[in-house]
Amino acid sequence: MSKDKSDFFERVWAVVVQIPYGRVSSYGAIAEYLGSKSSSRIVGYAMNASHTTTTGIPAHRVVNRNGVLSGKNHFGAPGIMQQLLESEGIEVIDDTIIDFKKHFWNPCVEL
Repeated sequence: MSKDKSDFFERVWAVVVQIPYGRVSSYGAIAEYLGSKSSSRIVGYAMNASHTTTTGIPAHRVVNRNGVLSGKNHFGAPGIMQQLLESEGIEVIDDTIIDFKKHFWNPCVEL
């Protein structure tokens, strides 16, 4: 991994660890906060890479702009991402967060 990419991943993770319990953010919102609005896909790559760290990054709290659990396949077993969100009081049906607006945390506003 290039130094620039690893630096960006570190910046993404620094935002993600601030997402409060029971809230979620989106790849795009995080990318926008970091000043790279078109880099939401790279935020997704950072979330996937976070599973290899030992720092406890709550990657389950990052979903797509519609509240869909698009990263669910990177949690080792089917349903883990949903279980983690539901353990925080977030209702998920058909891989989509119910009342996404209620749970959405926007780092551009909150930080």
